[in-house]
Amino acid sequence: MWRSLASNMLSFLIVALFLLAGTILWGQRQYVAEGPLEDAVCFRVPSGANFNRVSQRLADVGVVSNDSILRLGADYEGKSGLLKAGSYLVEPGASMAGVVDQITRGGASTCGTEVVYRIGVTSTSVLVRELDPGADRYVERAEFTPGAEDTPAVYTKVRNEPDTRYRVAVAEGVTSWQVMQGLGAIDALTGEVPERPAEGTLAPESYEFVPGTERATLVEEMQLLQAERVTEAWLSRDPDVPLSSPEELLILASIIEKETGIAEERRQVASVFVNRLNRGMRLQTDPTVIYGVTEGEGVLGRGLRRSELDRPTEWNTYVIEGLPITPIANPGYESLIAAGRPDETDYVFFVADGTGGHAFAATLEEHNRNVARWRQIERQNADN
Repeated sequence: MWRSLASNMLSFLIVALFLLAGTILWGQRQYVAEGPLEDAVCFRVPSGANFNRVSQRLADVGVVSNDSILRLGADYEGKSGLLKAGSYLVEPGASMAGVVDQITRGGASTCGTEVVYRIGVTSTSVLVRELDPGADRYVERAEFTPGAEDTPAVYTKVRNEPDTRYRVAVAEGVTSWQVMQGLGAIDALTGEVPERPAEGTLAPESYEFVPGTERATLVEEMQLLQAERVTEAWLSRDPDVPLSSPEELLILASIIEKETGIAEERRQVASVFVNRLNRGMRLQTDPTVIYGVTEGEGVLGRGLRRSELDRPTEWNTYVIEGLPITPIANPGYESLIAAGRPDETDYVFFVADGTGGHAFAATLEEHNRNVARWRQIERQNADN
């Protein structure tokens, strides 16, 4: 009996030890894993705050998923008593370990006011955001067009403050000409505007800088990041895609970028163009025609004319075979990946579906029905 009881107790202890080890291992992985935060926040640590209260607040605002693991990790690292008061910019996906390091290290991670110069497809704007007292998120204070005569007073104010944070946010699908125009309008940058870089070679992304940074320095950073992304997309591509070089992948990615703003559609759109290339069909995509008209300098601002669809250019895929001669925009990371790894479909057609997305089809008959539905939606919108 005693032997049996001892054996059962030993088995129980072994299982308990395995469970405890597993729990500890899981907690360690959670502590260093990517966090749940989707948008950057400016998190405030008040003077005199204790770690328990701060960890609970971090969980409440969605910076971390488990305040208990955060506290245990900070205790294990000996950092729970090292809180530094201040406002900290927490980036999307920040791990618990990274957050603990920020709020206990202090210094350069502080934030409070932010100026964002946004370079978009249709416009460039300046956004001033400040940390709202008593909150942990930025609130918009002003937005205006750079160079405007009536520059908001808040912009002048924050430009003279030493702790203001500056970013250039380059949207996906902008052309290199648009980026150069945007950089030229930013008064916090210095130096000449570089010559227009090759289309597609600038990575759409958010770039932090300090006042006085040269425009050429930012351009080099954009080019380096895009080159890294193109290389990654090329090396991870499906070997069956009909693309012979990283340059061709970049061209296709730029078309995908201009054809859809829906993230979930990128690989479907990519499959249409890949299927067309494989079948020797022309790509017949309007954004390439538009680029042939504007050559990337601004937006067309109107519908395409029949004469433009028929006019031969080096980009007009209604006229030429295969891909255009160059990219038609600067594609983002996801479009680059989609170009190299499209969905496996039979689709060779797509048209707008009235919801902001597209209806895809494998046959001309099905496509014609989708087009008829879209025309009906257009007529209804025109009548309203």
